[in-house]
Order: sequence, then C-alpha cells, then structure tokens
Amino acid sequence: MKQVVILGMIIALMGTTGCFSKRKPLVPLALVDADAKSQAVLLTEQGTQAYHAKQFEEAKKLFEQAVSVAPQSGQAHYNYGLALNALGKQDVARQHFLEAANLAPGDQVIWDSPALAPYGDPETRTRTKDRPYGTNRPNFGAPLPRY
Repeated sequence: MKQVVILGMIIALMGTTGCFSKRKPLVPLALVDADAKSQAVLLTEQGTQAYHAKQFEEAKKLFEQAVSVAPQSGQAHYNYGLALNALGKQDVARQHFLEAANLAPGDQVIWDSPALAPYGDPETRTRTKDRPYGTNRPNFGAPLPRY
C-alpha cells in the first residue's frame, strides 16, 4: 500500500511539473517586419537588453520609441506591452497587446501574451453567438451573458 501511495505522489508531481513547464517566459520579440526601420530595430535591441536586466522603466521608454518609429509593427507593440505589464500597468499593456494581435494576427507568441492568453489559439476558436465565424479577436465590447 505504501508503494502505491509513493508511486501516486511521483506521478502527480511529474504531472504538475509538466503543466508548469508549458508556459514559456515572456521575452521581447525581434522586429521582423520588412518595413521596420533600422532605428526601430536598434531601439528594440536596446530595450530588450534593458528588459532582460530587469530595468523595465528604461525598456518601456525604448520600446515606446520603437513603437513611434514603427507603429505598424506588431512586435513593437508587443514589446511595449511587455514592459508596461512588468511595471504593473496592465490596462495600457492590454491595449498594446491587442494592437499587436491586430497587426500580427497569426503570431502565436503574441496571442500567448498575458492579455490574450485567456482567449486561446485564434485558429481553433469555435463559432459562437457572440463571436460568429471564429473571429480571431476577443469581443470586449459584447454584452455579458445573463445566467
């Protein structure tokens, strides 16, 4: 009986560590847009270094400048959102994560961002009354369902 309990605990421990390892750490993305200007790329590289050094205020400033230089870059908005999120500014970060998702609709890393992760993979979404035809954006303006 004791062996069965120990075996059960080992299996449970292995299962929980597997669940935790699925979540990748949040890291800034390199700009991949063909339109990305060299200045935006340089700002992103500097912002990424600051982000990894946990200098989130400096990273925020650099990523904000990258967004102003390359406003059509989903990766730039995502990086700015990461820095804002790290500083505890989730509402503003959410806006930039959503903008990033709109600008780069197929980018799975962006869709796994803190603001969008609860909505899952946009490609596997099912058609519902509130989201017809499997739209790939969260429907934030929809009225709440009544139960």
